[in-house]
Amino acid sequence: MRAKSRYFYCLFLMNTLINIVNFTPRELIDARFDGAQSSILVAVAVGTLFIYLFTKVINKFPGQGLPEIFGSALPKLLASPLILVYAVLWYMAGALILLSFVDITLRFISPDTGPYAVMFGFLALVCLCSRIDSLSLLYGLEVTLAITLPLILYTMVKAVINPDFSWDAVLQVMTHSLHAPDMNSLAAATFTFSGYINMAVFNRVFHGLKLKHIWILSLEGFLMLLVTFFVPIGYHGTIGIERHVYTWFTTADSIRVEAFLIERMLYIFYFAYSTLSLVSAIIQWHVGKELFLSLLPSTSGKPKTKLWQEIVILSLFAAGAVALLRLDQYNLNMLGVFLLHIRWYGELLMVGLLFWCYWVVRGRRA
Repeated sequence: MRAKSRYFYCLFLMNTLINIVNFTPRELIDARFDGAQSSILVAVAVGTLFIYLFTKVINKFPGQGLPEIFGSALPKLLASPLILVYAVLWYMAGALILLSFVDITLRFISPDTGPYAVMFGFLALVCLCSRIDSLSLLYGLEVTLAITLPLILYTMVKAVINPDFSWDAVLQVMTHSLHAPDMNSLAAATFTFSGYINMAVFNRVFHGLKLKHIWILSLEGFLMLLVTFFVPIGYHGTIGIERHVYTWFTTADSIRVEAFLIERMLYIFYFAYSTLSLVSAIIQWHVGKELFLSLLPSTSGKPKTKLWQEIVILSLFAAGAVALLRLDQYNLNMLGVFLLHIRWYGELLMVGLLFWCYWVVRGRRA
């Protein structure tokens, strides 16, 4: 079975949507007077260019993931460390999503529950589902988006048309649009466009990706960044917004739903984003697990050996996530910002390496 091209858009959309929960809104809002607006514009151009270049070159390797491509074109002494670094990056991306949602659950939903109880619940689901094959995960992602996207769009529309939304605060922040881009904001904003990078493993189930109308991805990413940045400011003001950690959850908690079974928008928003974020963590750890597996001896024809390898890898993933629960809010944010920068440089390096691999493989065929 091969994946259809629409699943590439699902991976991109998932990453764009979860962007408004974690570190991106915080970094943009911190620089609201010092270059966040220009950073958004630069991020749209850079993110679109990365998507175009990556999809252009990954199409030259139909049915192959990063381990197969690096293994065929790079020396093993170089390919293995690179795969290891990228595997750690994908693991950390999934772990930070889980850590953030444990914190959000304790702050907004169940403050009396212990953090380890929440984390173990999330880990049980994520570790079990990370073992599912790539194509089935894409099917699951599509269904999840079909359920959560209408709820997220409803929340956004409800937020913007609410009479408590202050357009004056938005216009005041826009007067600072001429500042030069801020590096932290730029790294955070480009993360909106990073959904394509999961093709490093999911390309194994794509055979001839046909990417059409790339401008739609640019427009969607741009609109999501505007919503991510301006809506919390419109609710909490240009100064008051800096007192909030999870700005979009605080905003959702401020919105009342008049004609619905649940009166507070927070619960709808939490359901949609906890579901989507757990699926995102599953996909990140699935990619990380597959990259780690590629570094171990082949298990072709040995399903029990592969099962034990997966159990060991996912157990280490889970133990690391539990250990990271000791981080306080400040250190968690610092780790998130650090990862945003490393992820950006890692994407640039991966695109460059893939073009180098294509040049090597084409030279052998000539």
